[in-house]
Amino acid sequence: MIDRRKFYIDGAWVDATAGRDHLVIDPSTGEPCAVISLAGRADVDASVAAAKAVFPGWMRTPPAERIACVERFLEVYQARMEDVARAVSLEMGAPITLARNAHAPLGVRHTQNFLRAVRSFDFSRPLGEEWPETRIVHEPIGVCVLITPWNWPLNQISLKVIAALLAGCTMILKPSEESPLSAAVFAECIHAAGMPDGVFNLVNGDGAGTGTMLTAHPDVDMVSFTGSTRAGIAISKSASNTLKRVALELGGKGANIVFADADAAAVERGVRQMMNNTGQSCNAPSRMLVQSSIYAQAVARAVEVAGAVTVGPSGAEGTHIGPVVNGAQWAKIQGLIQTGIDEGARLVAGGLGRPEGFNRGFYVRPTVFADVGNDMTIAREEIFGPVMSMMPFETEDEAIGIANDSVYGLANYVQTQDGERANRVALALRSGMVEINGKPRGPGSPFGGMKQSGNGREGGVWGLQEFMEVKAVGGWTR
Repeated sequence: MIDRRKFYIDGAWVDATAGRDHLVIDPSTGEPCAVISLAGRADVDASVAAAKAVFPGWMRTPPAERIACVERFLEVYQARMEDVARAVSLEMGAPITLARNAHAPLGVRHTQNFLRAVRSFDFSRPLGEEWPETRIVHEPIGVCVLITPWNWPLNQISLKVIAALLAGCTMILKPSEESPLSAAVFAECIHAAGMPDGVFNLVNGDGAGTGTMLTAHPDVDMVSFTGSTRAGIAISKSASNTLKRVALELGGKGANIVFADADAAAVERGVRQMMNNTGQSCNAPSRMLVQSSIYAQAVARAVEVAGAVTVGPSGAEGTHIGPVVNGAQWAKIQGLIQTGIDEGARLVAGGLGRPEGFNRGFYVRPTVFADVGNDMTIAREEIFGPVMSMMPFETEDEAIGIANDSVYGLANYVQTQDGERANRVALALRSGMVEINGKPRGPGSPFGGMKQSGNGREGGVWGLQEFMEVKAVGGWTR
């Protein structure tokens, strides 16, 4: 059993003062693999006090020095990537190959992108040629609470922590209690890089207890949260009494619009992207909208592709998908699959129960529903598992209407060889991100959504600006 009860506060690993034990479960077996402490009031207060005490000094540190600190962190992190990958694989069930090739490298990629962005960022500039004595200054917002999820732990930790550090903020990271092991390795990298004491702090805890104490804390200036829409609403309410800034990256129900002229690999690409990370991605293309003239063949192809997706334990090498994160999530997915059946969707692949050969662990069968109505529960709610819904459409306008008929607006997808139509549809979709024909967004582009998918942007210069205030100074002496 791994013991990770200590918190990282003011540059040292310290025992919990008011914590209580919490078991971390290995999703591949359903058995405990580690124990952590959940922070209480005294632990929260200590972490916030440490961050508050050093903020004035860190704020005044020249950007070049902050950049140098992050560059040292990057070197240490790269040397520890195998440790990161193994921690992610154990705690949240990502197959070790995926953890090595996707999860762990995200910490490198985001750090490099932020370094690239900050080197050309103008923290202080004149308003314009006509107003040289008016100065526009970007300065750090202050003490930040960073609350990260379990599904892509290093992705969200690096998007928040590195941006906040480079902006000049001090912080308290609270990772998900489901995935605390990789966050601990990250904190060890911060420490080894020689980050000044108190700038970065880490406490573990649950959302209802520790999270609420942090988000409501009067000495916290900003909360950056990634997780469910339900939790995002609760955090916004908790933070409202002190009017602190809240940046939210929440759920999604992405529509993948496949027109009749889509390339031959479009359906396969969509299914595989849906099943990646066992469907536990907020930007997953979980609704596949297919033009009626190719709908039947698209369903047949989706069944074939889903049937070829294999399931296995996180410790095994390979391209299989692993378990979902915990028993509660497994039960929720099973309930939604049953609801899809009960509401009349046509189950064409996968279905209820564990895959053949598994009698423990939180494994889900790769599942595809056809003939789904956009008013059905499985088309409205974020399932967060390897379950995809397919529905036909006739016209471009109908497809846009179905895609936008959602409380979410994170990521949508368009598949067509008609460039003008692709661009037109992308602009009509109400989401923070759109991908056309499988082309990923460029490094440092903003990640975030509209509507109930959130209100902030992470990545690149947009991610830096989330952690800054803008000050206008008149009468600046050149």
